[in-house]
Amino acid sequence: MDRGEVVNADCVKLTSYFGERTRTGERLFADALMDVYGRREVATSILLRGIAGFGLKHHLRTDELLTLSEDLPVSAIAVDDREHIEALVPEVLDLNRGGLLTLERARLLQGEIGQVALPEQLHEATKLTIYVGRQDRVYRESAYHAICDLLYRRGIDGATVLLGVDGTRHGERERARFFSRNTDVPVMIMAVGSGERIARVLPELGGFLRHPLMTLERVRVCKRDGVVVERPRQLPEFDEQGLRLWQKLMVFTSEAALHDHQPIHRALVQRLRRSSTARGATVLRGLWGFHGDHRPHGDRVFQLARHVPVVTIVIDRPDNIAASFDIIDELTGEQGLVTTESVPALTAFDGNGDHRGGTVLGDPPF
Repeated sequence: MDRGEVVNADCVKLTSYFGERTRTGERLFADALMDVYGRREVATSILLRGIAGFGLKHHLRTDELLTLSEDLPVSAIAVDDREHIEALVPEVLDLNRGGLLTLERARLLQGEIGQVALPEQLHEATKLTIYVGRQDRVYRESAYHAICDLLYRRGIDGATVLLGVDGTRHGERERARFFSRNTDVPVMIMAVGSGERIARVLPELGGFLRHPLMTLERVRVCKRDGVVVERPRQLPEFDEQGLRLWQKLMVFTSEAALHDHQPIHRALVQRLRRSSTARGATVLRGLWGFHGDHRPHGDRVFQLARHVPVVTIVIDRPDNIAASFDIIDELTGEQGLVTTESVPALTAFDGNGDHRGGTVLGDPPF
């Protein structure tokens, strides 16, 4: 696509979950993957370093261990039109040696953003993701601060700001470096709210940003501030064409939120890892954000405890999601935002280059 044109079109989001020490040949997989996205001029991509998680082998990765050999979870996201993403998938598959790869449908907005008529399936609840640079400003204020304040005032359910260490914006490669201000290192703001409220706020966001780049995805809100709104609807194992379907749970909490004297996200990872059903989880720490009635917050000077948002991601077969939600429900009894969404394609790697699953997008019934 022409990177300067106004775009409101269907797209595909390609997400890889792996360990930061995962290698492909003599190189780190993360570096090789982001080189692909930079060379292919992907519309937007971001590499995120996690703080805890586990995979199929239930090996715990956490920043609590503080060892020289720690292998923290990493998530890499790439978004572009379907043709662009499908063209680079074979190269990503050839590089991958471990972890998980998912493909999800989204809607891409860039250029001049005015009134947007959302497709019917986005009206119930929508996940809005906004990509900016770390030093982008809105009226002399950090762009992500200004965006979170606006989303909070407009009654959006929650938003989490995640700082990348590498990525592309409008096809241009940006990465964190020593002795640099890292002005354009990508930042990702994930927000969840009703389709109606998201649609109303889009023109305001477009007016904030010089070069807006956003995606819209369909989600369902399961819990809000400890109250169950709706349990995850269990998808069938396969769609009508025989393609396997998957589901994703996302739990938005604060690092200061505790369950039995332990941060909720760490308690979640431990309980899910001990369960007989959950196959993996990844925890990402945010810079700033909010959920529910809690005003936007993040790290501040002279603060004894970290008060930043965190998001815990669980992806599994539909028959395992219900059991994982029971654990999440128990540990988020008083706070947190929990969402669910379908994952139409997933590929799992065994660490030796072999993989199972597929990259053809399934068609969930709802």
